[in-house]
Amino acid sequence: MRVDRLALEAREERDLAPYGMRSAHSRGRRHPEAEHPLRTRYQRDRDRVIHSSSFRRLEYKTQVFVNHEGDNYRTRLTHSLEAAQIGRTVARALGLNEELTETLCLGHDLGHTPFGHSGEKVMGELMRDHGGFEHNQQTLRILEILEQRYPEFSGLNLTWEVREGLIKHRPETDATAPEEYAPGECPTLEAQLIDVVDEIAYNNHDIDDGLASGMIKVEALLGVRLFAEAHDAVVSAGVTDSSVARAQVVRRIIDRCTSDLIATTLANLATARVASLADVRGAGRRMVGYSEEMARLVRELKDFLYRNMYRHYRVVRMGDKAGRIVRDLFQSFVSEPLQLPPRYQERMPEDGLQRVVCDYIAGMTDRFALDEHRKLFDPLVRV
Repeated sequence: MRVDRLALEAREERDLAPYGMRSAHSRGRRHPEAEHPLRTRYQRDRDRVIHSSSFRRLEYKTQVFVNHEGDNYRTRLTHSLEAAQIGRTVARALGLNEELTETLCLGHDLGHTPFGHSGEKVMGELMRDHGGFEHNQQTLRILEILEQRYPEFSGLNLTWEVREGLIKHRPETDATAPEEYAPGECPTLEAQLIDVVDEIAYNNHDIDDGLASGMIKVEALLGVRLFAEAHDAVVSAGVTDSSVARAQVVRRIIDRCTSDLIATTLANLATARVASLADVRGAGRRMVGYSEEMARLVRELKDFLYRNMYRHYRVVRMGDKAGRIVRDLFQSFVSEPLQLPPRYQERMPEDGLQRVVCDYIAGMTDRFALDEHRKLFDPLVRV
């Protein structure tokens, strides 16, 4: 039996919760396209994100550790994949659309600059008087304009719900979204999931990477209740190998966070008597979230990671170095735009010099930015 798009849409209609986003009910694409016979709209969107050059470049973009510091640390790509798997699990348990959730998880970090948040901070400063820079807005720009894969239109022509979810997955952006994306209206539950799932993924893989790197110690983390309780359970189970124990502690924390997220979200939906997607959009508040206790525990963990890992002298040094590299590149290209590749020069009359330079640098991987910097500033390196 062939399971085609119509069969998949019928399965969604039958199996999703009444507040889940059905692909057949999408508001569609900016540029009309014929539907695929086998794949739903959100399956096509997911595949378009995965096949994009911006997605591939996430392999060499910093999460916390710059790529050359080691092969075993997370990158933006592996982080996005981990977030997508957690997202699918939560979406499935809530009766939401897994493909829409997965697409949003895979695409949510495409707009990040090289060198992680250090690069984004500097780019924001450089672009302050030229329209600003924010990585979620850059993600939308990539997907709507900068990716060039189709002869009929710029961008990937993703569905409205994916584009809305990427620009509105953070609660504070609901009211400030572009007019096209229903400012003031809550997005789908699938989009509401992304911010929390993203946090679950990065909190826990930063524990893993931080311990593996030696930047943080188990003894210090035992002062964090969420970690301590998971660690005690692993020790009680008789696990003695340190690397196995680390993986098991992380697994337990992820499971505890996702279980609380699912239970609390279901309780919120029941309390608010949400029975449709229209109810979700008109609720006036987010339905997806932790219990008060879990929110306190996660806040404690995040505060620990900020103080002991993100502000670790090695991370701060690399961030400062990264900022100088981004600043040097930006100033060099602005002072002499003919150094830009021709296809970027062609965009200057439409987008302006600073925005084009921003697009070029924001799209770089860590190692490409380092190579470009050497070519521009080291006289012994061939250009």
